[in-house]
Amino acid sequence: MTETLPPAGIDLFDVARLQFTEAEEPPLSPSDELARDRVWTEATQANPTLFDGPVVACGGLEWTGPRVLRLSWVRVTYRHYALRRVPGATALPSLFVNVVQPTDDGRVLAARMSSSTAAPGRWQLPGGSVEPPQDGQVLEASALAEQAARELAEELGVGTATEDLTLWVVTRGENGSVGATYLAPPLPEATLRAAFCAAAAAERAKGRMPELDDIALLRSPEELAGLTGTHADYLEPIVRRYAGRR
Repeated sequence: MTETLPPAGIDLFDVARLQFTEAEEPPLSPSDELARDRVWTEATQANPTLFDGPVVACGGLEWTGPRVLRLSWVRVTYRHYALRRVPGATALPSLFVNVVQPTDDGRVLAARMSSSTAAPGRWQLPGGSVEPPQDGQVLEASALAEQAARELAEELGVGTATEDLTLWVVTRGENGSVGATYLAPPLPEATLRAAFCAAAAAERAKGRMPELDDIALLRSPEELAGLTGTHADYLEPIVRRYAGRR
C-alpha cells in the first residue's frame, strides 16, 4: 500500500531507496502555452546564457515501503518552468541532485551562484537539474548518483567516485521542487579550496564564466546569516541536519 506525502513545505525525507515511474507532461491550454513562451523569450533576452535544454520534472512522490520513495518523473525542458510566472498556470516541480560535501572537521560546503546563472548570488549546495535518459530508456537511481558526481567535478573540481556518494536525504522545497541529496566523503579544507580555484580557472581559460563564484564552509545553520545574498530554501535544514550528526 502506498502512502501519499503531506502538502509541500520545506521537508526532508529520510530515504534509503528511490523508485521511478515515468509520466506524461500535462497538456497546456493555448493561452498558457503562449504566455509561457512569452515569459521564456523575455527571460532569455535578459539572460542570453539560458538555454531550453531537456530536464526532468517531478510529477509526484509517494512512499511504497519503509524509507522507499517512488518518484513520478516527466520529461520537460527549461521553458516549462516559465509557467511559474504565468498567472493561473501550474508548473511541475523541478527535480535536481545536490551534494553535501563536508570538510574533515565537520563543516558543510555551500557555494554561491555566479551572475550568469538563473539565480545569481544564491547560496546552495553544488548540484544541478536532473537530465532525462535517452528516449526509450528509463530513469534509474544510479543515473542520479552519476549526475551528482559529475556536478561535483564540474562545479568544485572534486573527483568523487559514484559509489562513494550515499543517498542521504530527499528534500522538497517551498515551491515543491524535489532534490536528491547525496553525502560525499569528507575532505580537507585546503583540498576543497584548491580544487574550486582550479575548476574556476579552467572555465575562465575556456572563455566561460564559472557557474559558482565563491564557496563558504558552514559549521552551523546560524552561520548562514553571515553570507551576503539569498540561499536555497533547503540549505538551512540540510546544514542543521548535518550539524546534528556530530
